Amino acid sequence: MYLIGAFKEVLPKFVNNKLAYINLLKPSSPFNLTYSVTNICQSRCRTCFIWKIYRNNPELRGEELKLPEIEKMFRTMGHVYFFNASGGEPFLRHDFKDIVLLACRYLKPGLIHIPTNGISPKLVEDQTRGMLKEMREKGYSAKLTIKPSFDGLYGEQDRIRGVKNNFKLVLETTERLKRLKQEYPNLGVGLGTVVSNHNIRDLEEIGEFVKGLNVDSYINEIAELRSEMFNQNEDITPDQESYARAMDYFRARVKGDLDRLKGFGRLTQCFKLVYYDLVVRTMREKRQVIPCYGGISNVHVSAYGDLWPCCILGEDRSMGNLKEFDFDFKAAWHSRRAMEVRKSIRAGKCHCTLENQTFSNILYHPPSMMKVFHNLLSA
Repeated sequence: MYLIGAFKEVLPKFVNNKLAYINLLKPSSPFNLTYSVTNICQSRCRTCFIWKIYRNNPELRGEELKLPEIEKMFRTMGHVYFFNASGGEPFLRHDFKDIVLLACRYLKPGLIHIPTNGISPKLVEDQTRGMLKEMREKGYSAKLTIKPSFDGLYGEQDRIRGVKNNFKLVLETTERLKRLKQEYPNLGVGLGTVVSNHNIRDLEEIGEFVKGLNVDSYINEIAELRSEMFNQNEDITPDQESYARAMDYFRARVKGDLDRLKGFGRLTQCFKLVYYDLVVRTMREKRQVIPCYGGISNVHVSAYGDLWPCCILGEDRSMGNLKEFDFDFKAAWHSRRAMEVRKSIRAGKCHCTLENQTFSNILYHPPSMMKVFHNLLSA
């Protein structure tokens, strides 16, 4: 169902977004929206310093978008297939359930993805249950995936994430969600690892441990310097050779899993194989190895309403703030400033390995899609 939905979404927009890429048409509504609902976070991660925002500038908490403003943004956006609700820690926002339900009402996503630090097991379970209950009552059919962060084993998880008992709490959150899935089949439970210099040597051990947890998905993404995370001065990104060696393990694992997978799960794994190759090439060649559709297929909205083509560029290449446009998304999306940002991306003035953007880029790059289908058919 979700596999068919993804292609139904991309195909009608394919020509439009190809023309938008060369600035001949205005882009349609984005395929993928990431919205950082809050910058509040209890973690003290060694790869992200977003938690310092309110410690140093407590007045900024009042600047986060309010529910009526969020509703107007969603209402003027149009259909979005992938909705990523991010943070900070999204579950700390008291009206988070209402935000997700507004997204279901106006954006009508096929997939909703929510990362969490996982250190508040009951809060995550209760809020997720509330979302799923109301989604069922209102007839919303989106698949909801919750993804706790899993960056190390035992004390290493606590050290990297900066919270005592983090490892124990994430495991509890994962088990609570797995039990909840028995009641709500449209719930997916995943885990995600940020690959950094803090855990690059432990990835195989982490991956083997995750196998035993029997979750629906496991993703890993390289730690990058992002203005969103205030980590530009940190030595967190592994070198290309170390990352390439680590990816050999994940590539072999994905290939080994393909035989037992079907539908969307199988296709996602085939995308991952292409993604791993593109990441290694991007790191080695330090350029966009396939065209980037940031600001066309994907968009990131900050907690304060800033419109970014992606979280890597963030404020460095903002398309403007929705407050300037009275929260009319399309007015901001089609502004002159947004066009200038897309032009700079098209000119190759940036390159990154951001997973959700790279997956979208693959969809709009026929040679890469041919590799996906080759993986799908040859497994």
